[in-house]
Amino acid sequence: MRSVAEVKKKVDYLLSEVEKVVVGQQEMIKQVIIALLTNSNVLVEGYPGLAKTMTVKTIGSLMDLKFSRIQGTPDLMPSDITGTYIIEDRSGKREFKFQPGPLFANIVLMDEINRATPKTQSALLEAMQEKQVTVGNSTFKLDEPFFVLATQNPIEQEGTYPLPEAQQDRFLFKVKISYPTNEEEYNIVERFTTGSTIPHLRPVIRKEELVDLQDLVRKVPISNDLKKEVIRIINNTRNKKDLIEYGASPRASIGLVLAAKARALIEGRSFVNKDDIEKMAYPILRHRIILSFEAEKNNMTTDDVIKLVLK
Repeated sequence: MRSVAEVKKKVDYLLSEVEKVVVGQQEMIKQVIIALLTNSNVLVEGYPGLAKTMTVKTIGSLMDLKFSRIQGTPDLMPSDITGTYIIEDRSGKREFKFQPGPLFANIVLMDEINRATPKTQSALLEAMQEKQVTVGNSTFKLDEPFFVLATQNPIEQEGTYPLPEAQQDRFLFKVKISYPTNEEEYNIVERFTTGSTIPHLRPVIRKEELVDLQDLVRKVPISNDLKKEVIRIINNTRNKKDLIEYGASPRASIGLVLAAKARALIEGRSFVNKDDIEKMAYPILRHRIILSFEAEKNNMTTDDVIKLVLK
């Protein structure tokens, strides 16, 4: 069994390798790693040009896992991502053979998920939740571990299909990316305008290692008081009718406990504290609560409301 110090050293090394390509965005990178350690999916939201796709691709290349990328477009069909049957000639006979699509990978980057049609999104939903793909009358199990890291753009809503609440609930986190600081932007300009090439990264975490780390996360202890605190927070989202029209489901409670455990582990602790829960509550609840008309009228954001829920 790995020690907590070994896990922290491994994650710190992973972060330092990501920094060779991506400048800043530390919190977003950590949250993506936490989601991978809890075997969960992530929705990353941010304006164009903030390195969403680059970050996910970089983390994918640092894991010894099969990686695939799907670009969400309005003409993307379910069979384009799940795969389809093709006719193959064998010894003079014609047979149907299944040709797997890009979903048959370990890490799937779904770029601009809200540009794909609801039909394609529902095909993705089965893979995210059941870890399987159904084509015709046949069901194919996906190789474990399996993650969907999706990106979406909060502007340019023309020609997009907003994700239904049921699908959003399947994402552990909704990670919001902010603009870089002046110093970070200077480093970005320096790095990408001087002719220096992006370094070739080698995998630092093998598939078996990742599965072991996922098992280790579940074994991190959490006190009964903190579990009750998690349930209190989630219940608050259902009781604050003046601010929240619809609160979070029990899936949020499970996700918050798991995320807090993973955060404790990557911070080098063998136990969960209250700070882990409060920090993880924002990405866990952001996409799971629907604000009331009153909250929107007062120009409150979901993060503003979550802050009040935590109090």
